[in-house]
Amino acid sequence: MVTGPPAGPLTGIRVLEVGHILAGPYAGMLLADLGADVIKIEPIGGDLSRQVGYDYVDEHNVYFASINRNKRSVYIDLTTDEGQAELGALAVTAHALVVNMRPSAIRKLGLDYESLRQFNPRIVCVAVTGFGLEGPGAEWPAFDYIIQAGTGIAAMTGEPDGPPTLAGYSAVDNSSGIMAALGLVAKVLEGKGGQIEVSLFDVMLSQLNYKAAAYLNAGTVPKRQPLGAHNFYVPAQMFETADGYLALFVSHDEFWRRLCTEIGQPDWADDARYSTMHARFENRGELLEALGTRLREATTAEWIERFRPLGLPVGAVVDLGEALDSDLVASRNMVVSVETASGPLRVVGNPIRCSDVEQVYRAPPRLHEHTEEILGAVTTPPQPS
Repeated sequence: MVTGPPAGPLTGIRVLEVGHILAGPYAGMLLADLGADVIKIEPIGGDLSRQVGYDYVDEHNVYFASINRNKRSVYIDLTTDEGQAELGALAVTAHALVVNMRPSAIRKLGLDYESLRQFNPRIVCVAVTGFGLEGPGAEWPAFDYIIQAGTGIAAMTGEPDGPPTLAGYSAVDNSSGIMAALGLVAKVLEGKGGQIEVSLFDVMLSQLNYKAAAYLNAGTVPKRQPLGAHNFYVPAQMFETADGYLALFVSHDEFWRRLCTEIGQPDWADDARYSTMHARFENRGELLEALGTRLREATTAEWIERFRPLGLPVGAVVDLGEALDSDLVASRNMVVSVETASGPLRVVGNPIRCSDVEQVYRAPPRLHEHTEEILGAVTTPPQPS
């Protein structure tokens, strides 16, 4: 079995990962996919995500596998002097470390720059936390849902007369993992060691960009619109069709003219109520009612077939299975197979494409699989009770 990292632009970069569940491990996997040698340091019981769910392929938990491929796993008990010595020895060889824990645990286990600079002053330490390494919220427990609730995202999501709604996937953790990987690469490229801080709370506030700016400069609080409609662009939302739902986004007046002509309502293009972006915003209610009635007269597939050749941004609302099984996903090679002893383990591939490197996907590490190889241990790590 091949144990080294795949080739890529980060070949030669070693990253230590002390992560669990999602944000930190996702950052580590992105780096590993790009060629970094990512060494996952795990306690006796391993990353908590090894225990999530009931789906396995060749004893690989598919939740864990989806965010931990291309890595190597070692056992280190960071609570002991021996473990701290092993951490220090690895730090000497590493360019960076990424960790997602509470600040107190990060410091207690020596996973910050102040602790590791004695071994390697050029190491980059990336701490992914809920609310920062310092400040009043530093020790508050934080998960994806808590951050969605606390940054206004849940309040602005859902139907106007319904409850606040959470995103259907881990938007916060994934976004924070990407930011952590970006910060790590930037600091390593600089060539200086230091501490990088990525807070889940800060990441999601930064992604509110134009919505936050509207509030900060004009006091505008975004209101929920039916069918996920955009707060300004009209029409830009989901629409019911004869057999399902259609997502349509008209961002400027020329798109609007093309839409009106295609649906047999050319007079709407020059109607003073609808002819400009601002007019459509001011007359949102009556426009959406009239357009919605028209779009319910044909199927989703029919509208896509008619609108897409016109350059209109349009798409069917599908479930996850339909998306993953689609011809488009197949053409993009975004569902990949990782070889295991019991056959293929199917996962979503890396979205970053390098023209001169063929992406390689290796199975996620079994718990503590590479301890002897990396640390030179002569004894087997203790097994969880």
